[in-house]
This record gives sequence, structure tokens and C-alpha cells, in this order.
Amino acid sequence: MHPTATVDYLPLVYAAYAAASVALTIFLARTLSVNGRIFLAKVFAHDPAFGDAVNRLLVVGFYLVNFGYACLHLVGGEAASVRAAIETLAVKLGWLLLALAAMHFANLLVFNRIRRGARPAEIPAPIAPHGWMAEPAPAAGGAR
Repeated sequence: MHPTATVDYLPLVYAAYAAASVALTIFLARTLSVNGRIFLAKVFAHDPAFGDAVNRLLVVGFYLVNFGYACLHLVGGEAASVRAAIETLAVKLGWLLLALAAMHFANLLVFNRIRRGARPAEIPAPIAPHGWMAEPAPAAGGAR
């Protein structure tokens, strides 16, 4: 290697970022799917197949958004040294983790809205009578 030539670590950053983004997205999607299935089974107890379908659609949407974001964020960066490569990778993974967290909370919001929509209206139970009231005494002077 020529003494003035610099090594470009950016391809290594891209490889590490791609591997980490795929692993993190799949892990979080599976976690959301497993826990979401339990939640949606309770919400859609009358139609479990519908709850499973909603769960799968949410997971597909999660994958699409996060993999799309990860791909768009893959471009760019500087990695002329090991330090610059680590810093570039850290920034890329930091943004990816923030995007994954945002999607996680968005999914929780969707689950909460689904739960609220599926919950029957809360009407207070009727109060049982405690007894009878005595009839009022006739007015003074009698009836005319």
C-alpha cells in the first residue's frame, strides 16, 4: 500500500449498519408481534382470526417503515479512520434506534386506540332499591 493512501472504512460501516439494522428490526418486530398477539386476542376475543390479521398487518407495516428508513439512512458518512468509522456507525445506529423507538410507541398508540374502540361503553350499574319511602301525609285542610 502506498504510504499516502488512506483506507476507507465506509464499506465496513455499511456492512455493520446493515447487519445491525436488520437484527434490531427483526428482534423488535418479533417482540411486538408476540406481545401484540396476546393483547389483540383479548381485544378481539369474538374474532381471533381478525386479531391475528391485524397483528400481521402491523408487523408488515413496521418492517416496511423501518427497513425503508434504514436503507435511506445507509447513504453517507465519513470513515477515513477507525475512529471516524465508529463515530459514523454510532450516529447511524443512534438514528435507527430512535426510529425504532418511535415506531414502537406508534404501535402502542395503535394498540391503545384499538383497545379503546373495542371496549364496551362503561355504564354504571343500576342501584338496587334500599327500601320504600313512606307516603307523604295529607296536606292540612284536607282535600277540596
